[in-house]
Amino acid sequence: MKYTSSEAAKLLRKLNEEHDTLEMTESTAGTFIVAAGEDVESLRPEYDYERTQEELRAIEEKIVKIKHALNVFNASNKLPGYDITVDQALVIMPQLTRRRNRLDTMRRRLPKTRETMRSGNIIDYCLTNYDPKQAQKDFEKASEELAALQTALDLFNTTVSFEIYL
Repeated sequence: MKYTSSEAAKLLRKLNEEHDTLEMTESTAGTFIVAAGEDVESLRPEYDYERTQEELRAIEEKIVKIKHALNVFNASNKLPGYDITVDQALVIMPQLTRRRNRLDTMRRRLPKTRETMRSGNIIDYCLTNYDPKQAQKDFEKASEELAALQTALDLFNTTVSFEIYL
């Protein structure tokens, strides 16, 4: 069946939720406590070990197939408007985010700030060893690059489909 990356991500989320639910059921119904003299069978929660294990394995197999198909698709398709594959874009985006965040801090610094006053009326200053105005320009450039890349990736993820064999 054909899926877009966005649809595949939603399917993965759904499968992971199903897996978590089965594990929670296993955790709560896999054991139970009875007091001496109580009827064990009347208190036994409904739980089928073999069926639960089969269902967990089936979900895990689907997750592996979807993630593999998504990884192959991302590694073999170029992002329109860029000379990079989708998987490269997924690496570049966090790098741009880190750069943008670092430059945001740098652009907000004043060229000269008073730090401390030592004994004898000696004042220490913290001076930037760069031009905050250049940091501002670089911040804006990184922000624009990140926004453009995110937009291109969002469009790609919602419009281009690929085959997943479940």
